[in-house]
Amino acid sequence: MSAVGGDVKEDCVAEQTEPHTPPSRPRLPALDAARGLALIAMATYHFSWDLEFFGYLEPGTSTQGFLRIYARLIASTFLFLAGFSLVLAQYPKLKLEPFLRRLGVIVAAAAAISVATYWFTPDSWIFFGILHAIALSSVIGLLFLKAPPIVTLVTAAVAFALPTVLRSPSFDAPYFWFLGLSETLPRSNDYVPLLPWIGALLTGIALARFLVDRERLGWIARLPAGPKWLRWGGRHSLTVYLLHQPVLIAGLYLASYVVPPPAVDPVASYIGSCQASCAEQGNEAGLCERFCGCTLERLQAENLFAPLQSGAILPDQDARIQTLANECTLRSQSAP
Repeated sequence: MSAVGGDVKEDCVAEQTEPHTPPSRPRLPALDAARGLALIAMATYHFSWDLEFFGYLEPGTSTQGFLRIYARLIASTFLFLAGFSLVLAQYPKLKLEPFLRRLGVIVAAAAAISVATYWFTPDSWIFFGILHAIALSSVIGLLFLKAPPIVTLVTAAVAFALPTVLRSPSFDAPYFWFLGLSETLPRSNDYVPLLPWIGALLTGIALARFLVDRERLGWIARLPAGPKWLRWGGRHSLTVYLLHQPVLIAGLYLASYVVPPPAVDPVASYIGSCQASCAEQGNEAGLCERFCGCTLERLQAENLFAPLQSGAILPDQDARIQTLANECTLRSQSAP
């Protein structure tokens, strides 16, 4: 009897002294479905960008009006879900190896996108897009996993506000571009800087912490999970993200032989593209109209318009283009 009692006592002591490992949480199908819906939204936006690229839509269509807001909502959704999922996977105990493995995959994918876009579109390559933002924001997000949710929410609000308060030419150097505080914004096909976008990820962390701490994740588990294919897309979101654009572009490329895009007026194309790029840098519409009209007039007067449109000269490598752009900037800013 004493031996049996001793064994029981030793088992109890061992049970009390062994570190407690929280059980892994079950996967939430509704969260996968939400990711799948975000992927569909992203694909529809990118399809509009592709239509513009192939000449089926007017230049600047995908970066103005509703589509501009649509793109921002999609990016915010992905970052919010990344923050929410970070809590589910890494709180209350950090699982460093799975986190680093996942981070490595995202960083590798982001680097591949940067290299590919630099090769095909060097004047607007993706140097800090949505994957870059998710990778860096997730690393910073680890610091907030155990912070009170209210602190995380306040930090998110500060992140949303900082680009308005601190935007300055001091951050125009290329090595500051990732911050999102530059006054002259770089041109990129997908620019999602740390600020303000980390605010969306921190908001996801704060909400997830609130639900986890109060054991209220159950209502998410009871939400409609959607069809199986939608959840599959959500579980393999990175793969879908990497493959969807090559598929869309290849499809449109083949379609362009069957239904060619309408002929483009080079003047209208230049004005549309110029005004869209100007507006992306945070300038008012009136200033952009004056600037683009001025540069068009100067380009035509100096016989630079045709070679610029054909690609015979590159705007960032020709001193004449830089000079007239600077002169038109001053003229546009001084005009009433």
